[in-house]
Amino acid sequence: MIVKIYPENPNPREIQRVVEVLRGGGLVIYPTDTVYGLGCDINNAKAVEQIARIKGLNLKKDHLSFICHDMSHLSVYTKALDTNIFKALKKNLPGPFTFILPANNNVPKLFKNNKKTIGFRIPDNPIILEIVKELGNPVLSTSIRDEDEILEYTTDPELIHEKYANQVDIVIDGGYGDNEASTIVDCTTFPFEIIRQGKGELQE
Repeated sequence: MIVKIYPENPNPREIQRVVEVLRGGGLVIYPTDTVYGLGCDINNAKAVEQIARIKGLNLKKDHLSFICHDMSHLSVYTKALDTNIFKALKKNLPGPFTFILPANNNVPKLFKNNKKTIGFRIPDNPIILEIVKELGNPVLSTSIRDEDEILEYTTDPELIHEKYANQVDIVIDGGYGDNEASTIVDCTTFPFEIIRQGKGELQE
């Protein structure tokens, strides 16, 4: 199913529809401020494992990211943040960044990798932020990649729907996506290390 939601004014009824699918263990493809993402409720182990199978991910080794709706939501899942990290997050979020931070015990065991870290995103996109806020839990975030040699990411939600219709429950059409992923910043070292330079220019 493809659902049209406008970023300027997300329809609460459509947001609720997506949230109900997530609560029921469904998989959703959604827009962000960078590329389209594939996600589920982080507390639904079966849905998380399904995404891992679709993407060929190893939950213990591969870095996965959570989408939170604001800083206070993010802080529920991280260890106490020092001043430098807090300032960097405040200055750059919402925005096209994934910040790697130390995870606390609120992060489901399924995600506990050897380093005990998780990537966190607060994208500058009202659609996914409203969904996460309404859901009350973070949404797992992994990018929709393309096998195309030129374009790394599919930007057209109609084409995404064609490709993933049999694997996910809802594709949200929030307009064309970007073709550049988020900038990944490792905040477990100081100075911070940029693991991947993407769309975001880090303001320190």
